[in-house]
Amino acid sequence: MSILGYLQKIGRALMVPVATLPAAAILMGVGYWIDPVGWGGSNALAAFFIQSGSAIIDNMGVLFAVGVAYGMSKDKDGAAALAGFVGFLVLTTLCSPAAVAMIQKIPADQVPAAFGKIKNQFVGILVGIIAAELYNRFSSVELPKALSFFSGRRLVPILTSFVMIVVAFIMMFIWPVVFSGLVGFGEHIQKLGSIGAGVYAFFNRLLIPVGLHHALNSVFWFDVAGINDIPNFLGGAQSIEAGKAVVGVTGRYQAGFFPIMMFGLPGAALAIYHCARPENKAKVLGIMMAGAFAAFFTGITEPLEFSFMFVAPVLYVIHAVLTGISVFIAASMQWIAGFGFSAGLVDMVLSSRNPLATHWWMLIPQGLVFFVIYYAIFRFTITKFNLLTPGRELAVAGDEADGKDVNVSANTEQDVSGLARQYIAAIGGSANLTGIDACITRLRLTVKDSSLVNESMAKRLGASGVIRLNKTGVQIIVGFVAEKIADAMRSAGDVPAAGQAAPNAAPAATVKPQAVPNATTIAELVSPVTGELFSLDQVPDEAFASKAVGDGVAVKPTESVVVSPAAGTIVKIFNTNHAFCLETEKGAEIVVHMGIDTVALGGQGFTRLVEEGAEVAAGQPILEMDLAYLNANARSMISPVVVSNIDDFSGLVVKAQGHVVAGQTPLYDIKGK
Repeated sequence: MSILGYLQKIGRALMVPVATLPAAAILMGVGYWIDPVGWGGSNALAAFFIQSGSAIIDNMGVLFAVGVAYGMSKDKDGAAALAGFVGFLVLTTLCSPAAVAMIQKIPADQVPAAFGKIKNQFVGILVGIIAAELYNRFSSVELPKALSFFSGRRLVPILTSFVMIVVAFIMMFIWPVVFSGLVGFGEHIQKLGSIGAGVYAFFNRLLIPVGLHHALNSVFWFDVAGINDIPNFLGGAQSIEAGKAVVGVTGRYQAGFFPIMMFGLPGAALAIYHCARPENKAKVLGIMMAGAFAAFFTGITEPLEFSFMFVAPVLYVIHAVLTGISVFIAASMQWIAGFGFSAGLVDMVLSSRNPLATHWWMLIPQGLVFFVIYYAIFRFTITKFNLLTPGRELAVAGDEADGKDVNVSANTEQDVSGLARQYIAAIGGSANLTGIDACITRLRLTVKDSSLVNESMAKRLGASGVIRLNKTGVQIIVGFVAEKIADAMRSAGDVPAAGQAAPNAAPAATVKPQAVPNATTIAELVSPVTGELFSLDQVPDEAFASKAVGDGVAVKPTESVVVSPAAGTIVKIFNTNHAFCLETEKGAEIVVHMGIDTVALGGQGFTRLVEEGAEVAAGQPILEMDLAYLNANARSMISPVVVSNIDDFSGLVVKAQGHVVAGQTPLYDIKGK
């Protein structure tokens, strides 16, 4: 992965802990609304809300460690989050002033001040990255039999705690230097005063296209360089009393965003609508109205920004400059309001009675002025230079798919599963897609060749913009449904590129036998159905492909009878008859799941031949399928055959390859511990 790609991965992970800030903002905002004078001292309910929000703000360091570890883990597993928590506790305890004094044998008053600030977001991010990397590398490690309980995911928190001892030793020498550098950087920016705030805001917008603005925000919004603007502002009276916040100063790196997000960008949206071609205005109106409302109400601006960011980059540079000017003006005039999520109406209302909010209402007339400025500049620039903003582009041959526009408007209920498959087709099909992730409003995809991405098709599907970061990195701006589309893309199965016919059949996998040394065979499984063998990673379902359900293989059936893969008891047959669970004499729990998402067929296509609780022999028929119906209606008929309690055994040895026959071909052996 490139450095840029890795930094983007960190930026995505940072959104996990940052997502807790709205909770703190709401709790503390409500508390200040109830008791704006006593700040909880005159009202028990207000104190309840303020202290509840403080619990989040005061522990942002550990939240960053947990959130980053979880967000950067390969399969978003809780063990990675636990490793981040354990690592943060070990590192911050060993680097606490008392521990440093004891370990280095120096008086407590000579311990560098940096160690008094060890529980910060910067250290949390560092710990989270290390914990995630350890999880990604060692979560599949198998220890010797005597220590097998601590294998796999259980190993990671233990390993993290030992690694953090080494990291703590290193930090004792380099943290004072790093801390001094960060503080110096923060102090340099602070000395620039309002100008520094404007410079920060300018670069904040410029970094949006590559997703690296999160890293810059951490310097000014959190306790990386001693500024800590958001937590100090949300702390209100407590921050003032603790000497962390200054009225009229704290919040200056936030306040000027309100006029831009609530008013300026909606003005730009209106200009884009007025400049659209007459035949496209109805379509552009819906897109611009949705984006403007999101920006005004919540402060989410990406749907609007990406609508002109790449088709008219000069407008985006103008937008960045105007944002810097707005933040500079608000900071200079000490018109201050803060936010816990973004600079929208919700956060403005919640922060309005915060003790640190000063002349916040002046941001509204400032915003109205910026509405006019944005509208005038955008409309003049678009028409003067004939910029192809949304609605001004001419129809291009080949822009229709199957003779019609496939754009999904904001007013239409979206079929997310179908939309996901269309986006996969637009980026060159499943064969070109190697990685799927999502941020709040964008799909972050890794592909083999970004030149294969059909940008016009993606925009017809509703995307605001397509970013080709490099040959393998692509981002598609899809709005608030990004997470849902990403989840659907992960389980969409094999999708051909736009304009290609779907393959008649997926290639059969060659599953190599797995060696499990010094283990006895406790069960021998035969294939439950006749067909072609696949490895689990080819199953178009994340739960099976990631082995979260269990370990095993899969078979794509070519005949209709499903038999028991081993002798045992049928402990469960699902109501829709698409799957059953078998327990062998030695306690192995086998799940045979015919097809993917076949539960949605409501039992049609399946006939049950035995009942739950039945004792069955290997090869005894369990189900009968209508393959013609299932192949026509099921998302996929690749059928996993897995051991759901594989952790109770040493593993399995796959014995089959290629074509298998129901009740005859040995599938795999389960090895005991």
